[in-house]
Amino acid sequence: MNTSAVALFCAIAIGLAAAKLSGSGTTTRYWDCCKPSCSWKENTGTHDAVASCSIDGVTKVNASVTSGCDSDGSAYVCNDMQPWSVNDTFAYGFVAASFTGGSDTSYCSVCLKLTFTESPLEGKTMIVQNVNTGSDLGENQFDVQIPGGGVGIFTLGCSTQWNSSTTGWGAQYGGISSDDDCDELPTELQSGCHFRFGWYEDADNPTVDFEQVECPSEITDITGSENNDDL
Repeated sequence: MNTSAVALFCAIAIGLAAAKLSGSGTTTRYWDCCKPSCSWKENTGTHDAVASCSIDGVTKVNASVTSGCDSDGSAYVCNDMQPWSVNDTFAYGFVAASFTGGSDTSYCSVCLKLTFTESPLEGKTMIVQNVNTGSDLGENQFDVQIPGGGVGIFTLGCSTQWNSSTTGWGAQYGGISSDDDCDELPTELQSGCHFRFGWYEDADNPTVDFEQVECPSEITDITGSENNDDL
């Protein structure tokens, strides 16, 4: 192999390596009941759209159905897209993410390993899938889907789906304030709510290191979507 070929090979290898997502970021939490951004087929390209559900949170609906956060919509986030723990230091979950700041659908359905870097979660890890994005997100921000975590800027979804107040349960930003408050949520969402005060130790927007990983079946069996293109 001549010098030019070696240089070209190295440049390609470096470019491919750079495509894999990694870095440091921040987390927040939310549960707005809306159809996730990555449930629109036009946002996932060649990949299957993330599942969305009817008002019962269980029955899957076509990717073209309008979000329940619109006045004429009937598609919502599915109940099973809430976090769960595997053991004391490892859990699965789902996030709304932006890597550039603002609405960013370029990386719909990628999976990431989040390693928490500050107390009380320091050293714990989550494997999450990016199922959503939003104009209110900052660069390298991961908004963890946690029932009772606050509805944020979209106030119609949970009030329509579950007859909550327009601010959901608790504060519009941040949600409820205690584990006992999880009892206010629909039974179907309470396990994910309790996760926040159990495994997640009621951490308030902890920082993380992140790296892209292959999507595990534990997650893809729920969402019906995966994006491993850059691995």
